[in-house]
Amino acid sequence: MHEHSTRTQSDVLGASKGSVSSSSSTTAIAAIKYAHQAEKLSYVAPAKDPDGSGTATHAQFITPQDPIIVTSDGGRLPGVPLGEAAKLNALKEEIGGEPADVIEDASALEKSENEPRPDSPKNGSTMQKSGEGSLRRAMPPSRTNPLFPPLPLYGPSSLARDLQCWTFRTTSFFLSIGFLGIIVLGSAFTSIPLMFQHIWLRLTFRDPDARRPFHEAEKKLKKLRKEEARNWKRQRSRRNSKPAIDDNEDDAGGGEFIPTEGGPDPIICDVGYYARRVGLDMEEFKVQTEDGFIITLWHIYNPKEFTPLSAAERAARGPDVFTGRPPSRPINSNQKPKFPILMIHGLLQSSGAYCTNDDNSLAFYLCKAGYDVWLGNNRCGFKPEHTLLSYSDPRMWAWNIRQMGVMDLPALTSRVLSETGFEKLGLIAHSQGTTQTFVALAKEQRPDLGDKLTVFCALAPAAYAGPLIGKAYFKFMRVISPALFRIIFGIHAFIPFMMTMHSIIPGTLYGAMGYRVFSFLFNWTDDRWDRGLRDRMFQFAPVYVSAEAMRWWLGRECFAKQKCILATREEGHEEDVEDEMEDTAWYDNHVPPFALWVAGSDDLVDGRKLLRRFEHGREPNVRIVHSKVIDEYEHLDVIWAMDSIEKVGREVKEVLWRTQRIPNTIRSG
Repeated sequence: MHEHSTRTQSDVLGASKGSVSSSSSTTAIAAIKYAHQAEKLSYVAPAKDPDGSGTATHAQFITPQDPIIVTSDGGRLPGVPLGEAAKLNALKEEIGGEPADVIEDASALEKSENEPRPDSPKNGSTMQKSGEGSLRRAMPPSRTNPLFPPLPLYGPSSLARDLQCWTFRTTSFFLSIGFLGIIVLGSAFTSIPLMFQHIWLRLTFRDPDARRPFHEAEKKLKKLRKEEARNWKRQRSRRNSKPAIDDNEDDAGGGEFIPTEGGPDPIICDVGYYARRVGLDMEEFKVQTEDGFIITLWHIYNPKEFTPLSAAERAARGPDVFTGRPPSRPINSNQKPKFPILMIHGLLQSSGAYCTNDDNSLAFYLCKAGYDVWLGNNRCGFKPEHTLLSYSDPRMWAWNIRQMGVMDLPALTSRVLSETGFEKLGLIAHSQGTTQTFVALAKEQRPDLGDKLTVFCALAPAAYAGPLIGKAYFKFMRVISPALFRIIFGIHAFIPFMMTMHSIIPGTLYGAMGYRVFSFLFNWTDDRWDRGLRDRMFQFAPVYVSAEAMRWWLGRECFAKQKCILATREEGHEEDVEDEMEDTAWYDNHVPPFALWVAGSDDLVDGRKLLRRFEHGREPNVRIVHSKVIDEYEHLDVIWAMDSIEKVGREVKEVLWRTQRIPNTIRSG
């Protein structure tokens, strides 16, 4: 009996030792896999990173579908395919949360690297699509995945990767310039009939501009601007000859908003300059997104009421958003705080588009109406910046409309709320700005953003495609494969040569060329704009946009194919025949009230179809507080038409007033 017992204990101890050995071996293999997975996702390859500061440690999920990579020193890298992010976290958990420091078994490493993986791509499928299985079991599935195909995965710099990048940069440099040349030639060719018509009218002693809707008003404004330029020159000359105190006395009688810039318009890309021409000013903030991009935020203010912050106070703070941080400046209890509004721009534009029409600019109008105006710009803009990545790194450009909505918009919103001390703000967006907002607010993306907004004012809302998507040059971009798209347009910025031309061509010539090209592409006219200011309007476009973002808009997989930002074509067909589809609603109860201004003659997007979606009750959680179709307006008329303040601006101001709740939205400092 004793002998049997001793033998049994020995067997148990042996089995236990075998189990421990097996467990240790499993952990070691997991540690090896974790090290290789981390290397794949790191900022710098371990061989070039002696202190390990650039090594990936884990993936942080901003939303269930949007992971970012965090390095050991707290740095942030843009998102990677879901399968890759999930694998990194699973391996880290398997080894107890710490990566292995020493690789003990080289044969185990070789075996683990050579054995087939359940998430490896098959038949040319992407890593994200094939790797989502395990992750999806742990989270609600997303309906919108077909609309947001996976972005390519680029690891740290290596000879092979750098060679690939330079290959794409070389091919895209020539091919994209060739594509741009065709567009420019097409715009020039279509301008020939208009040029001959203009000449004929002149030869027959008729005014070619007489048929413009605001022709008389344009002539008066042109004359007024010339008079103001002369007066400014005389005043500057007189003030320069007097003591400085006299200058202050003159300003004291000049009204509430005193211009500090004037004279002939030099046509430059400077929001602050145009703000100073109407008696306002601008300060620039830097904002860090959760995936490490540094984006620009412009604050428009009345210099008589506000003292700008120092450069250090306006610098980027870090990646966390909605932290409840108190405002940088103390709130003056003796002065009624101004309600903050954030304005977001359209595709290939910056928010300078809201500042080109002097006092009829929407941003300046709302500022003078008593609102605290903040102009948000998306990632890269005029100057691409990231906390870790450089312009030449392809990871700098691995983003599309989803990241602009899920990352950029919350970062901008958070910074404005932090600076002003309010708990909510009013959001105004135009075109693509509405798209990223619609995407961000969706119940499967970042619906909690809606809790920070009193209202969402959508100008020319871009949720459904208009007939322009069928144009030949857009069809070309839709029929080519993703691989060919990247060969032609690269894996970095989309046709960066446009930005080079912007920097070297004089403002007046660039404005004229920009108008002709964009008019040809998007079927716009300047009929309702103040033509004397048109060259200004194109100084704030284009900006740097990733090739992947343009592929989302125009490639074969996404918007151009589905013709909707949050529903597939099949769902769109069902929507046309069914009366109620509450189960396919895009938004939950976090969504803020919506106000929409639809351009009735807009060929680029179909705003009426979006209105029908709301009218038919397919979004039971969305409260429409204002909707308007302006039949004669084209896509940009909602911000640039000479009567846009009358038809849009005043209504926006009223909607902002009706939906804000000032007594309940101020945080204590």
